[in-house]
Amino acid sequence: MAEITVKNLFKIFGKNPQKALPLIEEGKSKDEILDETGNTIGVNNASFEVKDKEMFVIMGLSGSGKSTVLRCLNRLIEPTKGSIIIGDEDVTKVSKERLLEMRRKKMSMVFQNFGLFPHRTVANNVEYGLEIGGMPKEERKEKAYAALEKVGLKGYEEQKPSELSGGMQQRVGLARALANDPEILLMDEAFSALDPLIRADMQDELLELQAEVNKTVVFITHDLDEALKIGDRIAIMNEGYVVQVGTPEEILTNPANDYVKAFVQNVDRTKIITANAIMRKAPTVQASKDGPSVAIRKMEKTGVSTTYVVDEKRHLKGIVTIDDAIQLKENDVKDLSDIINTDIEVAGPDTPINALLTKSLQSKYPIAVVNEDGKFLGIVDRATILAELNENDSVQSEEKENKYQLSK
Repeated sequence: MAEITVKNLFKIFGKNPQKALPLIEEGKSKDEILDETGNTIGVNNASFEVKDKEMFVIMGLSGSGKSTVLRCLNRLIEPTKGSIIIGDEDVTKVSKERLLEMRRKKMSMVFQNFGLFPHRTVANNVEYGLEIGGMPKEERKEKAYAALEKVGLKGYEEQKPSELSGGMQQRVGLARALANDPEILLMDEAFSALDPLIRADMQDELLELQAEVNKTVVFITHDLDEALKIGDRIAIMNEGYVVQVGTPEEILTNPANDYVKAFVQNVDRTKIITANAIMRKAPTVQASKDGPSVAIRKMEKTGVSTTYVVDEKRHLKGIVTIDDAIQLKENDVKDLSDIINTDIEVAGPDTPINALLTKSLQSKYPIAVVNEDGKFLGIVDRATILAELNENDSVQSEEKENKYQLSK
């Protein structure tokens, strides 16, 4: 279910934006249109969907149009053409009164520069929007205190912003956005002004907060590592266009064009590529009904020496080896229970390759991949992990060689 649907969105800056639209359709470049009309293309035919309760990241270099798109979502910037559907309403067509109501109740914004009032206390800053909306004093104070507790600032409510660090001030801005319990958070380069260590901490805290509050978040950044870390999906923009939308893994493994490929070339794939991408199916037997003969037959048929044991709902119970199954059959025992080995390494589908390698070195069997409910999904063997690591090293070596050649 899509919470936000953007269709064919254009934003053209200048005195006569309509003059530029036919030239865009003719395929003229941004610079050509600027020369001919004096108009600047900010967003060029952007279309994407943001799912309910998704962390959706829009990233690109300066001038790519990412912040313009964000400001079009709540009409801080008026779109030139296109539609923005939030819920069942087209934001581009609602009245000013309805737009103000949506800004106050449905979506909130967190800015890069904090935007705090220095003369107000932390709590007064957080409750400012509620105050403008006419909420009674005691109620808005209660909501402000609750929001500050959510972002880890309990005890700082009556201090002034100048008494807080940069990271703490950004948390105040986040608490202010959360105070009216919006469905959607719009975050524009929210952590860009912070130093690297505080920025990394804020990214972690945002992920933890999202697990608790489950908002739909649209996050703008120019930092690929930040996008990969916090985004469920990422939209990459260039010169006003949305050039690719995908999961971090899809962006890394299947870049849409040379621009995206150049963007991701320096990323360590082993921290992003997960078990889900490299796992394979494995033979299984069901503990409640299958015996050693079935286990042996499945292993012979697939050419492996182990099989995984699951229950009727495919929850992993353990592993059985061919030697143990043959011994059990020779002893005319039908129940596999006595030979199920539970001493196996297990990983989730989102476990990155670098963590899988550590697990594989600790086990003589392939790693079993299970979901959060313990359901067996497949296996990852050491050879597959090492092959992926070797590919990552080859890619990085090629990039270093390219950089060396360019520097000569």
